[in-house]
Amino acid sequence: MSGVPITYAERIRTLPPYLFAAIDEMKQQAVARGVDIINLGIGDPDLPTPAPIVERMQQAVTDPQHHQYPSSSGMLSFRTAVAGWYQRRFNVTVDPKSEVVTLIGSKEGIGHVPMAFIDPGDVVLVPSPGYPVYPVSASFAGGIAHEMPLLKQNGFLPDLDAIPPDVARKAKLMFLNSPNNPTSVIADVTFFSRVIAFAKEHHVIVCHDAAYSEIFYDGLRPSSFLEAEGAMDVGIEFHSLSKTFNMTGWRIGFAVGRAEVIAGLSQIKSNMDSGQFQAVQEAGITALESDDRLTAGLRAIYQERRDVLVAGLRNLGLEFDTPSATFYVWIEVPQGYTSASFTAHLLEKAGIVTTPGNGFGSPGEGYIRMALTTTKERLAEAVDRLKHIGW
Repeated sequence: MSGVPITYAERIRTLPPYLFAAIDEMKQQAVARGVDIINLGIGDPDLPTPAPIVERMQQAVTDPQHHQYPSSSGMLSFRTAVAGWYQRRFNVTVDPKSEVVTLIGSKEGIGHVPMAFIDPGDVVLVPSPGYPVYPVSASFAGGIAHEMPLLKQNGFLPDLDAIPPDVARKAKLMFLNSPNNPTSVIADVTFFSRVIAFAKEHHVIVCHDAAYSEIFYDGLRPSSFLEAEGAMDVGIEFHSLSKTFNMTGWRIGFAVGRAEVIAGLSQIKSNMDSGQFQAVQEAGITALESDDRLTAGLRAIYQERRDVLVAGLRNLGLEFDTPSATFYVWIEVPQGYTSASFTAHLLEKAGIVTTPGNGFGSPGEGYIRMALTTTKERLAEAVDRLKHIGW
């Protein structure tokens, strides 16, 4: 069959394979071979969305007023619920009309925000290892992603002093992520204050990804970037209901912060999407206005799982810091292995899917990530399998 020659755009031709798609392909190949897979790879909660949220959705979907195009910025009632949640959770006051925008999942907002502020050649500072969407969104906007390495000797926090002066001068935007995926490290307000000082000195917009702020352990509640003095002057914070309320498939999130940054993101959204289905936003209101019992129950389950996996891995001699947040464990690979070879070893010999650290950026080489998104019984089984394969 002959047809029009198809040439992909440069941004597609130079795009690395999406990390989690590659992992899923490896998993499917193993399943096809009849392997009983224990999937500790992708961080997709295995628990159902809480019943009150589902029930609100069931009611809202029958309301005809939700069957038309929504606002690309989101319902004011949802944004008001976001503002109320920020006030209760972080003691941060925001204007729901100008300082909050509804997102079709925080990934959408992270992907769109560079388009509002980055011109070709501008620099976007990204944590590495980090969520792959940070550098990709910078590239799609014509920008240059500059890695801020997250290294063990720096407590897996960006070393702002190590950013070269010429890079800092060209930087227009910085992505941060705490609690961090994949390292699970929590940044404190003192660190955020240093970021704010850097941002003011170099005129950089800060975009903080706080998707895991409600998945924490041992009572160590993570701070919001917006709690730090001056944060509203320099940037915004992304949040998602995905991890907090087991709503990954619902695609609902929001961004909060400086009005001009929210306005820029909203302008991109008004030209690129038609907003989130209002019935999903109604369900989101129920989630945000629920008391802490929903999230406390989820945290208790994840902490129990964490404790099972951490104890087992320690007995096997693997090196890692016990996570204080997120549902990930960031593990150093044994001597003689790379991230990719150890990932392949665990899959081939034990049927365990993990994520190679270098897939999050070159500073992640030498690590793998395990997710707590399966039952404690399966985590215990994973540990038992590891005991029998060696490395």
